[in-house]
Amino acid sequence: MSQLQISIVVPLLNEEESLPELFAWIKRVMDANNFTYEVVFIDDGSTDGSWKCIQDLREKHKEVKAIKFRRNYGKSAALSVGFEAAEGDVVITMDADLQDSPDEVPELYSMIVDDGYDLVSGWKKKRYDPLSKTIPTKLYNWATRKMSGINLHDFNCGLKSYRHDVVKSIDVYGEMHRYIPVIAKWAGYKKIGEKVVQHQERKYGTTKFGLGRFIKGPLDLISIIFVSQFGKKPMHLFGAIGTIMFVIGFLLTLYLGAEKLYFLSVKVRAPLITDRPFFYIALTTMVMGVQLFVAGFLGELVSRNSPDRNSYQVSRELGLDD
Repeated sequence: MSQLQISIVVPLLNEEESLPELFAWIKRVMDANNFTYEVVFIDDGSTDGSWKCIQDLREKHKEVKAIKFRRNYGKSAALSVGFEAAEGDVVITMDADLQDSPDEVPELYSMIVDDGYDLVSGWKKKRYDPLSKTIPTKLYNWATRKMSGINLHDFNCGLKSYRHDVVKSIDVYGEMHRYIPVIAKWAGYKKIGEKVVQHQERKYGTTKFGLGRFIKGPLDLISIIFVSQFGKKPMHLFGAIGTIMFVIGFLLTLYLGAEKLYFLSVKVRAPLITDRPFFYIALTTMVMGVQLFVAGFLGELVSRNSPDRNSYQVSRELGLDD
């Protein structure tokens, strides 16, 4: 176990006005509950005075850790680096815009330590966002629930708590921060809980929300599900689909050939096989089937030569040091 009970990871972009107030709020909650803690700020390429503000906080408070990116890489990259730096037994993430309340931290910590959850996701049941954001968010969350089988209401809530080994075992990249519960589930951490949390109105700055997330989000979800299920066994998907398509095309070709022989046997003028639309459908289906099968075969070769081929999440080990 770490000497630190809690690591609070805060990714940020141009939030200089909110940072002093946020840290003071976190410190007040931590001291009131006698937690040992650290706060890891990740400056994702801010162009305002955010980094100077973090440096000032670091000089005054030993609990502050700070990482600065040379340019904006996105929230997933910031969380990934923050997870790598975190040392606490429980890791809690929150946004820097004061919309996530540090008052939720004690219960989020308790749900991990006392209730045995691997991950607890916040649910902003009452939101202070415009309809242009809340309605698409509800649709996105509904689709994610259906596709992932995880019964959470707010996958993208920045306020989450994790067991230490969860953040050390998952790989967050691209825009995958929205699907950390899905990534954790496929890594074997299936005890995922939810807590209703308070949503604050934005006090400073402007939102980083963009409509592009609703284009990238579903594609990222499909990628996660595909890679988690077939990343190490691509032949099971491509080979199966390719075989089925080839068999369908072959049976159609066989039917056309048998029909042609039948017409010849009864001395009836039969149309040319190449004049039949079914011929081209059958030919195309067979070609696509072969291509998919070859794609699965090549994917299997690449997978078998991957250094991560036999990397698995180990929960416990016994007697290995004897």
